[in-house]
Amino acid sequence: MKILALFLAALLPCLAAGPDVGKGRTMGDPAAPMLFELYSDFVCPGCKHLHENVLPAIILDYAKTGKAYLVFREFPLNIPAHVYARPAAAFAVAAAHIGKYRTVSDALFRNQQSWGLSGKVWETVASVLTPEEQKMVRALATDPAVLAEVQRDVDRGTKAALTQTPTVMITYKLKQQPWTQFGDYSLFRGYIDGLLKK
Repeated sequence: MKILALFLAALLPCLAAGPDVGKGRTMGDPAAPMLFELYSDFVCPGCKHLHENVLPAIILDYAKTGKAYLVFREFPLNIPAHVYARPAAAFAVAAAHIGKYRTVSDALFRNQQSWGLSGKVWETVASVLTPEEQKMVRALATDPAVLAEVQRDVDRGTKAALTQTPTVMITYKLKQQPWTQFGDYSLFRGYIDGLLKK
């Protein structure tokens, strides 16, 4: 019985991430003891802060050490100020299909204020891709399968009752807990390290 429980605990991150997320939007070992699902919106200033100032530490401390499997999920908020968030999410997911998710995400967050106001999402995305990559990403961004991937993330976040972005849904030992406070990374690290000791 104990072996079955250990097997299920090891398998949980793989099952929780599910087949709905391609490898291009994940980091780390799928067999890691912990799963982090990062829900973000490319127009959200808090998501920009997390992406640029906290995410590198999360990757270094947890994804690269095999302690957590990190899954990037799109959660474009459906509010007037975020009218370009869904197209940005579609371009990022499309870029994931050619192995350029992080490149495109970095560009979108870095230039958030510019394209978030002007609507020039494609120009921002295209600036970090080769002409061949641009062709592929532009075609994929309107593909019903890619749009469905974005919607699945939104539906998953809605089902989990997310109330804000960014949110990291932490899954450990069959329990899920959302984390939304990223002002002080040491609090997050202390919480995660405490869980991993249990």
